[in-house]
Amino acid sequence: MKNLKDKVAVITGASSGIGLALAREFARRGAKMVMGARSEDRLRDQAEALALEGAQVAWLAMDVTRPEECRRLVELAAERFGGIDILVCNAGISMRALFDEVDLEVLHRLMDVNFWGAVNCAKYALPFLQRSHGSLVGISSVAGIHGLPARTGYSASKWAMEGFMETVRIENLRKGLHVMVAYPGFTASNIRFTALTAGGDQQGASPRDEGHMMTAEEVARRVVDAIARRRRSIKLDFNGRASACIKKFAPGLLDRLYYNQMAKEPDSPLK
Repeated sequence: MKNLKDKVAVITGASSGIGLALAREFARRGAKMVMGARSEDRLRDQAEALALEGAQVAWLAMDVTRPEECRRLVELAAERFGGIDILVCNAGISMRALFDEVDLEVLHRLMDVNFWGAVNCAKYALPFLQRSHGSLVGISSVAGIHGLPARTGYSASKWAMEGFMETVRIENLRKGLHVMVAYPGFTASNIRFTALTAGGDQQGASPRDEGHMMTAEEVARRVVDAIARRRRSIKLDFNGRASACIKKFAPGLLDRLYYNQMAKEPDSPLK
């Protein structure tokens, strides 16, 4: 799949951040796209902008927590472009609150979007991906490598998604399906602005300096490169690679490093 021209890519959470950057990167490489997201106005504007630049694109306002809407997204890809070569499960939300303070509904919401959203879309796309020997891709996080304090629901959802993706990979070893999990580090995108607080409200501002973070565009370029090469996984920054290494040999040290890092955030819930 090194040449992505005319491949059909379905992307969730495609109206902003990494999802939108992925859509633009696929378009740059000549792929056909089906973009899904909850924000209808924003999604329409971005899809129309890509179409004006010559991209072949379809879009659907949808919620990944609703299986029927995930089925409609897959059906749109089949109707417009004849099938699916790549499904990128990117839709996600984050949180910032201690477990002993967070409302349980917040954790359920994280699991519904980040884990069940990937499962719902993969279920309906799988027959098409098996037929095309295509790629099933999950966008995880450094929180999917090691638990992050004040992000219990986020870490749990990413770990659950990885277990799901890994099992689907094993079940399809003889069917030519490519399954990949990508682990972006802290990325300059809108996910921290919409992160949920202990009570379920959006925090509305990023607690971190985004000046030295990877851009969504750089994440997208490297993720699409890895899809084309049919990589098993990709850790996109030093934090991810270092976390995986330290976790093998000194997991207790990694606990302390992340605690200290998160405690330095402005208004950190860590006391």
